[in-house]
Amino acid sequence: MNNPLSKMKIIESIIPPPPYHWVGNGFKVNGIFPEGINSEKRMSPFFLLDYNAKTEFAPSEKPRGVGVHPHRGFETVTIAYKGKVEHHDSKGNHGVIGEGDVQWMTAGSGILHKEYHEKEFSKKGGVFQMVQLWVNLPAKYKMTTPKYQPITYNTFGKYNLPDNNGILNVIAGKFKDIAGPAYTFSPINVYDIKLNKSVALKIELPENYNTGILMIEGNSIINEQNVLENNFILFKNSGTKILFNALTNCTFLVLSGEPIDEPIAAHGPFLMNTDEEIQNAIDDYYTGKFGNLED
Repeated sequence: MNNPLSKMKIIESIIPPPPYHWVGNGFKVNGIFPEGINSEKRMSPFFLLDYNAKTEFAPSEKPRGVGVHPHRGFETVTIAYKGKVEHHDSKGNHGVIGEGDVQWMTAGSGILHKEYHEKEFSKKGGVFQMVQLWVNLPAKYKMTTPKYQPITYNTFGKYNLPDNNGILNVIAGKFKDIAGPAYTFSPINVYDIKLNKSVALKIELPENYNTGILMIEGNSIINEQNVLENNFILFKNSGTKILFNALTNCTFLVLSGEPIDEPIAAHGPFLMNTDEEIQNAIDDYYTGKFGNLED
């Protein structure tokens, strides 16, 4: 007889949030990785995960955030859970995302951007909660044309659990035959899952994909281990099944992707394959090749 747990993804580690640091004056983040995990190997193609857990911001006439800065060689993905985030970049893109929305920016060959609390949210103040991911680009796409994807909550692929007991939102990739709206350059799955208390859900992901889950809200048993709010679960590349048993109302962010087996050269806001490419990025930035954007 087959062991029903034999195909479960094995949990490698459960990582509590590290001490927070500030990005600009608007993002109080726990650097889940690469600080706590060798993400180059264990979470590729996801290189960075910054998590701004629920934080109360006082009203401010001047929006808090991070000023103009460059990127090259990867994508930034911002997911808003509470509050509103505004974006401008040197390619003329501008957007505001609110609760549940996503902005997906492909830095590619080079871009300048700034992110900050949306003006009206800043004036009123309130609870702010967000995630930012850096998703690496394969070498052949690192110099692709920059672009911006505003992805609103109502465009997500949606798998509704029976009796309104929860929902699995597909931001990128697929769940069963349900596709997410994000265009990606390598195979990845990004799911936003919400489960009511005492609800169970099973998902399956490819064994070779690097996989992790951020416990955004609540407390759950995941593959027979107790996981607390704001913790990150890293899985081994073994097994395919993940079983959630929600002990409270829960929200999960699931990240899973095919590893990019290429060398990485990382320096500040640049993510390339060689040191020479990093130096080229620095030179291009200082000679104005990333365009112009007012701070």
